[in-house]
Amino acid sequence: MNIHPTAVIDADAEIDATVKIGAYTVIEKGAVIGAQTEIGPHTVISGFTAIGQRNRIGSFATIGPPPQDLTYKNEPTRVEIGDDNLIREYVSIHRGTAHGRQLTSIGNGNMIMAYSHIAHDCRVGSHVIMANCATLGGHVQIDDHANLGGMVAIHQFSRIGCHAYIGGMSGISKDVPPFVIVSGIRNKLRITGINRVGLQRCGYDKETIRLVHNAFVYIFRTPGLLLKEALAKSADEFADCEPVMTMINFFKAPNRMGVLRRVDDE
Repeated sequence: MNIHPTAVIDADAEIDATVKIGAYTVIEKGAVIGAQTEIGPHTVISGFTAIGQRNRIGSFATIGPPPQDLTYKNEPTRVEIGDDNLIREYVSIHRGTAHGRQLTSIGNGNMIMAYSHIAHDCRVGSHVIMANCATLGGHVQIDDHANLGGMVAIHQFSRIGCHAYIGGMSGISKDVPPFVIVSGIRNKLRITGINRVGLQRCGYDKETIRLVHNAFVYIFRTPGLLLKEALAKSADEFADCEPVMTMINFFKAPNRMGVLRRVDDE
């Protein structure tokens, strides 16, 4: 185990022998850290926090502190982080709340850039990118391969669909469907198309991307077509296309904030 002599490690923390820990880092009781993870200087890992393998955590990160929630009474809630994540400097990730999921979870292969914040009870999937200063309110769900630009702010309880791309400095107060590109602030949000480049980078073939685009036109671009009609038409025509069905099912899932649909959401 490669631990800097200035690091402060609780005797009850469970740390794999291959973990590297930088200067002045503090790891408290309840932490579990998997193999080949590297933790930079001045990082604090507290509470009941489980971190998987091969993660790289930058300096001054704070993982597992109490949630910023007035109802929190020091319940033993948790943070769970998967494998192969890059968590850069000054990132903060807070544990869950007793009235929420009791868990803040992050999947695998994510890139969480400097100064980003993941609040209590959030659920971040895998291969998500959060650019500098991106902020998630409590209870937010981010699905796989979503991409959040710098200084994006996501309102609590919102959902961001898989492969969605949110432009920098956007303020999101509604659910964002899968595969779309969105930018703007609250009542000035604009959906500008599908995330074609992101889909290509993830290996989707041209035909699948074409079908996703065609369904997008029905759902978002066809004047006078009610949402129920657009979803039914897309399901009938593209039933064999899994990504299209993912988009349709996203609209059908229960939601608290409403799903962003129009080009200009007013």
